[in-house]
Amino acid sequence: VQLVESGGGLVQSGGSLRLSCAASGINFRIYGIGWYRQAPGKQRELVARIFSTGITNYADFVKGRFTISRDVAKNTLYLQMNSLKPEDTAVYYCNAIDPARRHSWGQGTQVTVSS
Repeated sequence: VQLVESGGGLVQSGGSLRLSCAASGINFRIYGIGWYRQAPGKQRELVARIFSTGITNYADFVKGRFTISRDVAKNTLYLQMNSLKPEDTAVYYCNAIDPARRHSWGQGTQVTVSS
């Protein structure tokens, strides 16, 4: 399994970014996939995920601002982030869970939101 994130960067408060995760070695139709983030000094936390059924789940702090989606044909996961806040600053990680509940992680992409 290989997960490669891209799309992070520096953006002003209120701005938008779109993260991508190119996945190989997994089948989106049987894996759960999602985005986590980790800010300095804090634990890694779930941002959003898509179950193998296509059902999505969001953390409360991003509901209405972030949208997770997947392109099964391209084996790519996306996270559209709008109305970004300084507290969204973190390293964002792509995550995949196989049917045996084993986790795979990408290397992460830095998102910095300036006030």
